[in-house]
Amino acid sequence: MKIHLVDGTYELFRAHFGAPPKKSKSGQEVGATLGMLRSMLLLLSDPEVTHVAVAFDHVIESFRNKMYKGYKSSEGVDPIILNQFPVVEAAIKALGLVTWPMVKYEADDAIATAVAKFKKVKSVEQIVICSVDKDLTQMVDGDRVICWDRRREILLNEKGVIEKFGVSPESIPDFLALVGDSADGYPGIQGWGEKSTSTVLAKYKHIEAIPKDPNKIPLGLGRATTLLENLQNNYKDALLFRELSTLRTDVPLKETLADLKWQGAYPRLRKVCKELQSESILDRIKKWR
Repeated sequence: MKIHLVDGTYELFRAHFGAPPKKSKSGQEVGATLGMLRSMLLLLSDPEVTHVAVAFDHVIESFRNKMYKGYKSSEGVDPIILNQFPVVEAAIKALGLVTWPMVKYEADDAIATAVAKFKKVKSVEQIVICSVDKDLTQMVDGDRVICWDRRREILLNEKGVIEKFGVSPESIPDFLALVGDSADGYPGIQGWGEKSTSTVLAKYKHIEAIPKDPNKIPLGLGRATTLLENLQNNYKDALLFRELSTLRTDVPLKETLADLKWQGAYPRLRKVCKELQSESILDRIKKWR
């Protein structure tokens, strides 16, 4: 069997910018919610998709905001999107899918925890992470755990991660720490661009293993000297940024593998769709509990 772990936050944002606007009975904008419902129904229409869970950033802020002031927050996020998180979570639950709304942790942490929890189960042939988030590529493992960009139909296995970033999945947190991640709000270390970072980490894998002798760095001597100076002057920041980018695998998820099997939509979805003023979606549901 395969397990599909869906980045619900990404799906909701994608739907917000791609689906037509729509008002619920109460007057709330719910176009993104309906777009995501349709997206999940499309996913479930594939006979290979049997075990699914969807993780959301119920609250954009997490424990990482206490670690670094500049970390991503809900500030500046369109309220139309923020207000739909409770609505879409309720809709996805009514569809019968396991839903993980994260408050202390992030959706990525829930997905990472599920990967760590289920990838050793013999009956699990493959885990498919449905997301384009760079952070999640650190969980890729051979062909057993892959990332899937559903919009562009791109599958990323371990070989694909190395081809894209120049480093293996285990080095992704170090890579992001040095290069920076504007989506998550930390700048990286000055001068460490993607090319130079991948060149160094392809050889040394982790920040601590990078030698202080510029002659041992596989770059020009002048370039290597500058990069090492910048790294040493901002070493604590580099380690902090890596901690920010390292996904947690200890989120308390209570579900078993059996719980992830989609058994069909709950009857209450009819009421949800009525409130969303889109009862036509119900015609696409082939399985009910």
